[in-house]
Amino acid sequence: MPMIDSGGRVLVVTGAAAGIGAAIAAELASDAAAVALWDRDPRVHTVAQEISDRTTGFVHAAEVDVSDGKSVARAFADFTARYGPADVVVHAAGVMDSGTALDITPQAWERSLAVNATGTMHVLQHAARAMVEAGRGAIVVLTSNAASTPRIGMAAYCASKAAATAFTRALALQVAPHGVRVNMVSPGSTNTAMLRGLFGDADQPLPEAARTGVLDGDPDDYRLGIPLRRIAEPADIAAAVRFLVSDDARHITMHDLRVDGGATLDM
Repeated sequence: MPMIDSGGRVLVVTGAAAGIGAAIAAELASDAAAVALWDRDPRVHTVAQEISDRTTGFVHAAEVDVSDGKSVARAFADFTARYGPADVVVHAAGVMDSGTALDITPQAWERSLAVNATGTMHVLQHAARAMVEAGRGAIVVLTSNAASTPRIGMAAYCASKAAATAFTRALALQVAPHGVRVNMVSPGSTNTAMLRGLFGDADQPLPEAARTGVLDGDPDDYRLGIPLRRIAEPADIAAAVRFLVSDDARHITMHDLRVDGGATLDM
């Protein structure tokens, strides 16, 4: 397939097989020349087909493990050969392993760091190098409000997201003089399989008792509720990403946009 030459942007979205990543891919594909959906979950092909049926641009899916540097390198090489260098990269891939700081297992700790932190490094390095060479580009990393707010029962997740955030800021500072913008979006509780899985069956609606608990907070765990009294939908996060990759955000970089209904009092 020849490289794109239509004036539209070409994009990569990681973690696009479900939830927030899939919503972002669908949101951005509507006016893109080409969008690649990456995920290690084979369901990414189904999501790509669904998006392709609703848009005129090229939609490509690939099974990519962001914790594997060679897998990421191959994916970027293949994407560039097909469509040219990416104008926008949104890194939404991530995992959540539950466990307190006293009982988290080494395996869960290592998986969290490998995917959430090292995976961010792999994706951002490849994306930013090409954008620096081109003298333009926009990157958005999905982090979490848990990166800056301690959560009992989410020790490895908090640590890995904090590491990803720190790396993203350092890279953003380095590439800014080259016309490359790098921002973050930090969701709070969002209606995804990741959240539902914390309270039971990830494939079933969130139980009403769990929903009430999330909205009200839990003093025993020192956790605030959500002042806006609603749990976010993936589309809420996708809308924030769309703004940050748009020309309307052309003078915004190194910013962490909190999308959590006020759950962390924007701290």
